[in-house]
Amino acid sequence: MNFKPLITLLGCLAATATWAQDNQLTKEEKSAGWQLLFNGTDHTGWICNTGKEIATGVEEGALVPFKSGGYIIMHEKKFGDFKLACDVKMSEQCNSGVFFRVSDPKNPVRSGFEVQVMNGNGTGFHDFGAIYDLCKPSKNMSKGNGQWDHLEITCQGPQISVTVNGEQVAEINCDDFAEKGQRPDGTKHKFGIIKNLPRTGYLGFQDHGHKVWFKNVKLLELK
Repeated sequence: MNFKPLITLLGCLAATATWAQDNQLTKEEKSAGWQLLFNGTDHTGWICNTGKEIATGVEEGALVPFKSGGYIIMHEKKFGDFKLACDVKMSEQCNSGVFFRVSDPKNPVRSGFEVQVMNGNGTGFHDFGAIYDLCKPSKNMSKGNGQWDHLEITCQGPQISVTVNGEQVAEINCDDFAEKGQRPDGTKHKFGIIKNLPRTGYLGFQDHGHKVWFKNVKLLELK
């Protein structure tokens, strides 16, 4: 019997399994400088924006913002220019978000940015993949309730972009938002002057009253 094909197949399966392990960095990611922000077992490095410990436990290797005790559960470190990657799963009714560059933890909504995590297949300012109230997604790339979506957010200087399941769906240049409450096309948004927001801050996941799960939270700082 020729064992070489079987050995080759087992080797490929082992490599795939290593690549697919949750809440771990691959050799390639480590070499590239990625950081693992969530270890998959406890809340090391994470806290509520209220300063309190997170009240909810880790479920199946995922962070759970729902009933955590804060508006967002956030990482203890600040980041400026970066690429953030995570996987998110929504419950049947879900309204949540990924916050970043939050300068005032007591007021995340007004002092930072949010990428929307939301049920449905819409493409509005408050739908999945939108830069909340600032930029609509070009398409809704979410797989839907109960499935894991891969989300990436890239911030470099004034440029912010969002990728969902491998496809870029939203992008803004903060410098174009130079008027209070106004988008570059003249339509209104609910915030102040986006251009003036700090470009370094905290990142975190929102509790907006619905259950949602986040895992594989990784970050690459951009120089």
